Parts: sequence; C-alpha cells; structure tokens
Amino acid sequence: MTLRPASEDGDRPRLLVVRNDKLGDFMLAWPALACLKAVDPAPRVSVLVPAYTAPLARQCPWIDEVLIDPGDAGGRAGRRTLLKRLHEARFDALLTLFSTPRIGWLGWRAGIPLRLAPATKWAQLFYNRRIVQRRSRSEKPEYLYNLELAEALLAELGLAVPARPEPPYWPLPEGTRAAQRARIADELGLDDSRPWLFLHPGSGGSAVNLTLERYATLVLGVEARLAAASRPAPAWVLTAGPGEETAADRLRERLVGEGVTAGLLPPRHGLDDFALSLSAADLFIAGSTGPLHIAGCLDRPTAGFYPSRRSATPLRWQTCNAEAHRLAFCPPPGAGERDMKSIDLEAAASRIAGHLGHFPTRETTP
Repeated sequence: MTLRPASEDGDRPRLLVVRNDKLGDFMLAWPALACLKAVDPAPRVSVLVPAYTAPLARQCPWIDEVLIDPGDAGGRAGRRTLLKRLHEARFDALLTLFSTPRIGWLGWRAGIPLRLAPATKWAQLFYNRRIVQRRSRSEKPEYLYNLELAEALLAELGLAVPARPEPPYWPLPEGTRAAQRARIADELGLDDSRPWLFLHPGSGGSAVNLTLERYATLVLGVEARLAAASRPAPAWVLTAGPGEETAADRLRERLVGEGVTAGLLPPRHGLDDFALSLSAADLFIAGSTGPLHIAGCLDRPTAGFYPSRRSATPLRWQTCNAEAHRLAFCPPPGAGERDMKSIDLEAAASRIAGHLGHFPTRETTP
C-alpha cells in the first residue's frame, strides 16, 4: 500500500502517541505511526518524546506535532507544564507504547477519554484499554507489538484498520540518498561506484556488541571473500555516537593499516542530519543500537549483532526493513547469552559478503 504523509486537518481525531525511551525503541514505533496515518481520513498524530529523539520525530512523515517530555528530571514543575499542555490539546486518545506510571498518571489527569497501553505492571491502572502482549517472552519483533497496539487503538475508535504498511517506514524524497552519497564522497574522497559498508562499532551504553578487534576481524573477512570472488573492494565508513569517536577512529586506523579503505563519518549537525547520512549506506553493520534501527527504518540492508538473552533476541529487536534486507547474528546455542566472542565471524563475513551482492549502489525508487 502507499503511505500518506501527515495531514494538518484539525477536525480529525487527535491522537497522542508516547514512546519516550531510547532511540532504537522510538525508531521501531514508526511502523505503528505509519499505520495510524494510513487511516482514511487520517487522524492528527502528536508524539511525546524526550528532547534527544525530538529532531528525528520532526523528520517523521507520520507525525503532525512533537511534544517534549521533560522526564523525571523535569520535577513537579515539568509535570505541571506538561499536564497543562495535554489539557489544552484535548486529545481524543492516548496510545502509550512503553508504559510507565508517570505517563499513565498524566494521561488520566489530562482527562484523555480513551487511554490504551500494554497490560504491564501497575501502570496499567491508569488506562481504560489494556492489551495483553507479554513482550518479555520475545515471541515477536518489537515493531510488530507496536503495530498491534496501533491497530487496537483504531478499532477502539471505530476506525477501519488499514492493511499493514510496508517498508520503508521512513520514505525519503527522491534524490536524498544520492545527495548524501555525493556529500560523503566529497568529505572522505570515496569512489561512489564502489559499495559502501557503514559500520557502527559503539553500543550507546545499552547494547552488548562486538569488540573493536572482533569488528576488525569481521571487516578483513568480508574483504577477503569479496576479493576471492573478484568483486570490487568496498569502502568502509565508520560511524560513532557521542563519546564514541575515539574508539571508532582507533578501528579506522587499524583497518587502514591493513590496507582497507576506511574513513570516519565527519560530525553532523544534530541527530537528524546524522540519520540522513545513513541513507548512503549499501549495508549497515552494528550491534542492536539506535543507528541500526535508523538504517532499518530507511530500509537499508542491515547486519545486526545481538546477544541471545530472552529480552534482547534478534527476533524481538529485529530491524523493520524488508526481510530480504536484514541479517542477524547472535551467540550459538550453549554459549553464554552475552558471549559475543562465540559468534562465528567467518560465517558472518561470508553471509555479509554474499548479501552485499544483491543490492545496487545507485538510488532506486521504492
């Protein structure tokens, strides 16, 4: 189906969607937001997000309004200000994708008539519609749990639930990817005709990830397999989050010392500018971090490295790109759930090298 950009028709149902935790979690809410905006007539969708993810929320074509959640650090004054804003907005429904008592209390105090959230913990007491999901069992991808909540909300509102939207959940204007590749080619002196493999070695402080040395081993393995198949050597673009630049540059130096073409993505003008840069990737490699899920939302091919603990499986935190565009690796059965060194990098390098051959470097229209 064709996804429609957000409308500014104020006469349509006014929805508030809350996903106010980490970057990756927010990106996995975009399929649910796309679902809400696929209704005819499309509702007006506002989101409540922390200041950190707000720049990306403003880029989302399925969002009409971005409200900033001051969080617990906002104190009583912050809660009062936010409550006043919610009262004034006169929302018809609240959809909380990740429920906390503070947000449940705010929605109840704001008098939002329909309040829907997962039936988890005592925060559910503030909601008058609760959906049992048992996410801790990790039986479905996170983005699918979010989609199911959006569909349940539409049903409660008496709106026809649309066919599920398909990737990309962040569709970019034509020419955006080409412009980003031209920008990076100029900055790093890269050959635009070669495949570009982006690698994000950082963890954002939350995800279990490979070590820098293990990433170097993976890169060299991919290079060797492409060379053996007489395929062009890729250019590697290393990306880094705040505070991760030094480690990423150490990996760059290690790779350059091995004769690999590798550069460090220059600093960007905010999170939204960084995110757009990822559209230039022919393949994006990372642990289960926010940048991996940005690339997935853009429907770029991805290769993710995950732990195998029940709450953080490759299935639960699957990227939301097309199935043919994603690879996932985790410790084998019998290994420790966080034992990332047990992942077979030889096999991973072979799969990544083979996966790369399926995708053109030039921009195509979805």
